[in-house]
Amino acid sequence: MRQLAERPEDVPAVFAERFNSGDAAAVAEVYEDGAVFVPAPGTPLKGREAQAANERFLGLGVPITVKPRHVYAAGDIALLIVDWVIDGTDRDGRPVHIEGTATDVARRGPDGRWRYVIDNPFGVHAGPDGPQ
Repeated sequence: MRQLAERPEDVPAVFAERFNSGDAAAVAEVYEDGAVFVPAPGTPLKGREAQAANERFLGLGVPITVKPRHVYAAGDIALLIVDWVIDGTDRDGRPVHIEGTATDVARRGPDGRWRYVIDNPFGVHAGPDGPQ
């Protein structure tokens, strides 16, 4: 499995590889302690609630594809604008199509690796509530 990102522009690819592995613990490593995950607009979550929300997306069993649009770094902080799509058939045979343009913030940690501080997958757009 890919190591954590050494450059901010690699954070989405590391996330996608880990997401597509289905390993929730590996996905959680891409986030700083105390990071915020926003599974639906206006719903910022931290800690165990954030992990559980992320695991609901992971639990679909459908791969994610990511395409970074912009990456702006200032020192140890980076803003990432990333187009993404979860598209396929879930474990129950139902079609799944969820997409968005994420507005994310990553930070370089003391180990030199970049992790999400804020993961806002639906950016400024009103999106679905995500998996229930």
